Amino acid sequence: MSTTETDESELGTAGAQLSTAPQEDLGTVVPGSFGGVRAPGLGGGLAWTGREVWGWVRWMWRQLTSMRVALILLFLLSLAAIPGSLIPQTNTNAVKAQDFQDAHTTVSPVYEKLGLFHVYSSPWFSAIYILLFISLAGCIVPRSWQFVGQLRAKPPAAPRNLTRLPAYATWRTTAEPEQVLDGAQKLLRKRRFRTAVGGSSVASEKGFLREAGNLIFHIALFGLLISFAVGQLWKGDGSKLIVEGDGFTNTVTSYDDFTPGTFYGADDLNPFGFTLDSFTATYATSGPDIGTARTFRANIHYWNGADGKEQKSSIEVNKPLEIGGSKIYLNGHGYAPVVTVKDGTGTVVYKGAVAFLPTDTDLNSTGVIKVPDARDKSGKTDQLGFSGSFLPTAVVSQTRGWYSSFPALANPALILNAYHGDLGVDSGLPQNVYQLDTKNMKQFKDAKGNIVSKVMQVGDTMTLPDGAGSITFNGIKTFAQFQVTHQPATGWALGSVVSMIAGLIGSLFIQRRRVWVRAVRGSDGVTVVELAGLGRSESAKIADELGTVVDGLLPVAPQASEDPPDDPADPTADPTADPTAGPTAGPTADPTEDPSAETRSEDEGARA
Repeated sequence: MSTTETDESELGTAGAQLSTAPQEDLGTVVPGSFGGVRAPGLGGGLAWTGREVWGWVRWMWRQLTSMRVALILLFLLSLAAIPGSLIPQTNTNAVKAQDFQDAHTTVSPVYEKLGLFHVYSSPWFSAIYILLFISLAGCIVPRSWQFVGQLRAKPPAAPRNLTRLPAYATWRTTAEPEQVLDGAQKLLRKRRFRTAVGGSSVASEKGFLREAGNLIFHIALFGLLISFAVGQLWKGDGSKLIVEGDGFTNTVTSYDDFTPGTFYGADDLNPFGFTLDSFTATYATSGPDIGTARTFRANIHYWNGADGKEQKSSIEVNKPLEIGGSKIYLNGHGYAPVVTVKDGTGTVVYKGAVAFLPTDTDLNSTGVIKVPDARDKSGKTDQLGFSGSFLPTAVVSQTRGWYSSFPALANPALILNAYHGDLGVDSGLPQNVYQLDTKNMKQFKDAKGNIVSKVMQVGDTMTLPDGAGSITFNGIKTFAQFQVTHQPATGWALGSVVSMIAGLIGSLFIQRRRVWVRAVRGSDGVTVVELAGLGRSESAKIADELGTVVDGLLPVAPQASEDPPDDPADPTADPTADPTAGPTAGPTADPTEDPSAETRSEDEGARA
């Protein structure tokens, strides 16, 4: 039997409703049935009556809104989110998802049928999510109404036998009962108890913040789920690599890749843009942290709206810039060598900066240069391609060969291999701009059959054999990788999390308790004072609380200096009590006594 059930059976209304936790109706317990619980019957025939259908609906609703099922659904939701973290999702990174499918041809068809490449929009994930919504709503609404009713209700009257409560104290005083009750009510109100005087006792209770915290926690969890749903449905994000001096406009064609949301697409993009003016990066130059980044800052000027004025700003790691309802994050940076390519006719067929992507913290970078409009010395089309590495601080060793030992531009070098043939850009198939497809290309070789490759510093030129052209290393620019994200309801989600923590703290550390003070004049004219307390859970706090109330009430109702002889007619008299002793505490009733008769009498008196 739970604590709440014990309170209701022994203390009546005084011990009931200390919590708004729903009481689960487990149905009829039947030996040999599933889990000892029998669901509503189906009846003897095939046709269901309206009462039987309604009984099944009520039973299923009670199961769905029970705490047990809510916890199961929450656990299932956590399990369902695991594949979305481990398997690449098509709606967030289609390239990685396709690479995963190409690399795992056996399991990919199974994953596709199960919806594991789009977990958060799959029917089974949505079903768990919606059922959890309904379960929380069905739990929160009735508990909220019940809590409002408890706030409006008066504290329950004192039980007939206060000695049954876990904390109890009594003494005799010469003060008048009305004086004791008035002093007790003022004292309890001063201690933030809600009080009500009824007959010869004062009833009081406090600690409603415990139940309020519990409800706040559940409501905030409901709000967090709503925020997550809104954020995913109206979310859109994309990435863009920008070289110094280049700009970006918030249109789909300007993104390197763009992932729209269910209700957020190209037509919903807000008009704004920015230009990368410069990039500042500093590194530790000595000590054990040599090469560690100290500063990453992209200096930009941006505009918002069709007629917006340009403003200067900066974007740093974990310090995004918010423009037009979207946030711009700095995800990375690197170097873009500036090159000039001439074909066999001496015509400049390419000139500009080409981003080389870093592969480690020292910014050893790889990249390709594609020149589809080149011609050989006879004027025939001969597409050119270059692949290689860029090293910010180039060093060479016998074991590693050429590599970069530091991420800053201390000794930059560009190492390239040259190819000619068909780049495949005219096939109509999409290509990765950072990879060179050499399937239909030949690598340049010199007269001795050696592969044409060269380590170039700024100003150097690599001449291709047979008059096929040349490439010159002109300089270096810095690029930055940005992510533009539009995700509403993030503020709601943060507020929900903070509210959940606050509500959880309140529900864990605040105790719901009730204190009763009774003052009755005995037949000898001396007032008998009784105090008792009841807590929501087993805790020493209620005893401490009662002791504090006793200490505060003694100046108002001082202990009688001498007790008169016991009166057999006085039911509160204790023939074994010491006349010089102070207030006594603790239960004095026979633990084997059956309280049901007193409880029924108390309930009948309360209803009368």
